[in-house]
Amino acid sequence: MGYSARRCYSANSCRSGFSECTEIAEAIIRFTKDRYLSYGPPAGLPEFKESVANYFTVKRHIPALPEFIFPVDSAAFGIYLTCKAFLTAGDEAIIFDPVDFLFRYSIEAVGGVAVPFAIPPGPAPIDFEKLKGLITAKTKMICLCNPLNPTGKVFTKEELLQIGEIACKFNLVILSDEIWSDIIYTPFVYTSIASLNEEIRNQTVTVTGYSKSYGLAGLRIGAVMASNQAHYDRLFEVSLHNSTIHGANVLSQVAATTALNECGYWLDDFVAHLQQMRDLCVRELNATNGFNCISPEGCYVAFTNITGTGKSSAEIYQILFEQAKVAVVPGAKQWFGEGAEGFIRMSFATSEAILGDALYRIKNTINAL
Repeated sequence: MGYSARRCYSANSCRSGFSECTEIAEAIIRFTKDRYLSYGPPAGLPEFKESVANYFTVKRHIPALPEFIFPVDSAAFGIYLTCKAFLTAGDEAIIFDPVDFLFRYSIEAVGGVAVPFAIPPGPAPIDFEKLKGLITAKTKMICLCNPLNPTGKVFTKEELLQIGEIACKFNLVILSDEIWSDIIYTPFVYTSIASLNEEIRNQTVTVTGYSKSYGLAGLRIGAVMASNQAHYDRLFEVSLHNSTIHGANVLSQVAATTALNECGYWLDDFVAHLQQMRDLCVRELNATNGFNCISPEGCYVAFTNITGTGKSSAEIYQILFEQAKVAVVPGAKQWFGEGAEGFIRMSFATSEAILGDALYRIKNTINAL
């Protein structure tokens, strides 16, 4: 959004017009009052592991075990870590197109090859035969981003079952990024792929974080969950958590534990607010000449087709930044893959006043072209 919105979002204190969950700040204060800030257990605080396991068991219907979960300093590192654990130089991993750049970056950082698979926005059907046609002897992993950033697609149980069955047939590790999974809009329902059945679960590594749901981006805290001992051992070995090179800090684990255990009411209010902002955003974008935005089913970003303007994503980005004073993300390959050209992505995780003002400036600027 505009500068004020970007500042608000990055500060994570007023991004949607509310302060963060009070219980989180109070828990950190209580912990620091003891003035005992030593290293924590390499595999994570027991209370953190238990709260994450409880979350996955109760909310995601996965029989999660604390001993197969450990904290990481972000979901982004969890994605990289999983690629590092299960890919070697020359191995291929299937990623969606469009999708957040972190998947391609992580795969290529460990010497792998990212193979894009087009996922249309909205309810358009997925070509699973084409997916199977991308698999070769070098394919070792399929990367699932659910809900899908940047389109906001929430995969149905039937779609996930097909992805899971393909992964099992070809013995592919499923990297399931679920950082957006709490941000789901009525009437859509979220399903974790690891909840479908034991065979699919044993192929799955689940990665999540707490920056989207609870605004804890600055604390850099996420979690990785395996479903079997072999996967856990491999992930923990390459994480370097047994040394002091990597690890999640204790205060961040305290914050995330409190968020999961005590801040459900805050999350419910946040998602209700976001649904209103989504509706406002989609309505105003679709009233802008040459724009077409399919309403996202999850995430708090709107992915808008701007080909009707006759201009490229980069050109629309520049016009909005310079003339409307609103910052969006252009649909460039470097951010989301080749399938994002002709689109822009914008966040609506802010107050109604900021969002309304930004949308007003976007519409006036584009309609005046």
